[in-house]
Amino acid sequence: MTRNIATNRSVERDELLNFIRPRHKGILSTQRQDKRPQMSLVTMGVSSSGKILISSYPERVKVSNARRNSEASICVMGEEFNSEWVQVDGNIEVLDLPAALDGLCEYFKVISGEHPDWGEYRSAMVKQGKVLLELSVERWSPISKGGFPARLIE
Repeated sequence: MTRNIATNRSVERDELLNFIRPRHKGILSTQRQDKRPQMSLVTMGVSSSGKILISSYPERVKVSNARRNSEASICVMGEEFNSEWVQVDGNIEVLDLPAALDGLCEYFKVISGEHPDWGEYRSAMVKQGKVLLELSVERWSPISKGGFPARLIE
């Protein structure tokens, strides 16, 4: 059986953003009123300005929490459970419609590419009453991968 060695690599901002861009699965952590974490599985992307974008609905708990307390964290994961991951901490801003519309289009674009009908997409976002969460990248952990400590690999 091959054993993988756990790794942690510290990176600068540009390398961090390049690591995050192709990854679209995360666990967003906001803070409940009682100060305990509220974690939500999210689909996310990175904007051209380097913010992490998350689309949601105004009724969601993560949105209520973000409106009350802007401190948030996200664990950005790879496709495989044991692939590399990173935690990003920052402040989150909730953008409501109509201010959210351009950001929602960017969110779609960075995850899925061009939409065949942007007018249709915009109409759907308005009809659904979507909001956009923008998480600033203020600090981050090393990019990590789980495994055994090197001392246990022979």
